[in-house]
Amino acid sequence: MTDPVRVTGEPWRPEPDAVQGAYGDQGAYGDQGPEPAADQGAYVATPEGSGSTTRERFAERPSSRYGPRRAHARQSKKRRRLRRVVLVLLGAVIVAAGGTYGYAETRLQREVDLGAYGDRPPPGEGTNYLIVGSDSRDGLSQDDVQDLRAGGGGGRRTDSMMLLHTGANGTSMVSLPRDSWITVPGRLDTLTGKTKRPEGDKLNAAFAYGGPELLVHTVEKNTGLRIDHYAEIGFAGFVNIVDAIGGVRMCLDRDIKDKKSGADLRKGCHTLNGKQALAFVRQRHQEREGDLGRSKNQQKFLSTLAHQAARPDTLFDPREIGPAMQAGLDTLIVDKGMSLRDLSAMFRAVQSVAGGKGKQINVPVSGIGVPTSKGNVLKWDAKRSARLFDDLRHDRRVTETGETGR
Repeated sequence: MTDPVRVTGEPWRPEPDAVQGAYGDQGAYGDQGPEPAADQGAYVATPEGSGSTTRERFAERPSSRYGPRRAHARQSKKRRRLRRVVLVLLGAVIVAAGGTYGYAETRLQREVDLGAYGDRPPPGEGTNYLIVGSDSRDGLSQDDVQDLRAGGGGGRRTDSMMLLHTGANGTSMVSLPRDSWITVPGRLDTLTGKTKRPEGDKLNAAFAYGGPELLVHTVEKNTGLRIDHYAEIGFAGFVNIVDAIGGVRMCLDRDIKDKKSGADLRKGCHTLNGKQALAFVRQRHQEREGDLGRSKNQQKFLSTLAHQAARPDTLFDPREIGPAMQAGLDTLIVDKGMSLRDLSAMFRAVQSVAGGKGKQINVPVSGIGVPTSKGNVLKWDAKRSARLFDDLRHDRRVTETGETGR
């Protein structure tokens, strides 16, 4: 028997009452039990007109093959591609930088024997670097020497000396003025072939008498600190590094004009090129504290130079770091045990001081411009300097300020 058909042609469906009568109280879908009460979590029907289609309901499910899941898959694919691109670019930078650093490792001029004189202080806690700026004219033409006002005789002398200490209690950069009156230990007199007795002299005289080895020996004897590493850069390297990173931004609190160094700078902020920077760090005749004032300028400039050279657009760009590194390597001289990793650690320490994460101080002095047979000198404050070096030796927190006449 076939179902009766309405005039509309649609199959006949029983009326609700008929369905209810056919299945009794169990409802149209068999044994489902009584309808739960509303306060027991009963399903509440969607009001008419607000329901969703089957496709829309399925699209809301995570397993659906419709909309959101497909869009999510596309986004995940894009993110994976982006990650791959970033990794490739990062790898390229690392390879390029690695090539640059590998090249630098082979170019380091490891010439200085820190233990040449023997009788060294025992190792202390932390690491001590002696950073020296010399007036070496290697790499400069005669025209360059005149243009940079770098005359003044042959040989090689120190223009700046800084003791950099790193350790668990922070980083300290201590300027050692070249006119400091210290005791130069016994050394071989090249004229007589005899060993001279220790004598009082200016700190930079030690370098003039016996080069880096005697300078290191002298610093160790007068401070009680063991020097772990030595780094020296000459005029040419200094100028080239500054120019290679696009100059160094410095702010001056007064006009500076010095005929001997060639400095001619106005008060205010300037980006100094290599020539201007060299003149700035060498000038001292307008400094009220003379050589001590120059040491402060050198310390400030070195930390600023390190800070600006460490900018991401310089440090991670092989086109930038390559020329800067090449410029430095031309006249950079280090100790025989210095690795590129050690040099990088020293650079980061100087940079951290520039970022305010360390101390910049001068060795404490008790007298400025004290006349001697070797000219006017700076005399260290015996008690305060001894306390400073003892703190560094034991890697204690430095409390000394380095202010004069305290």
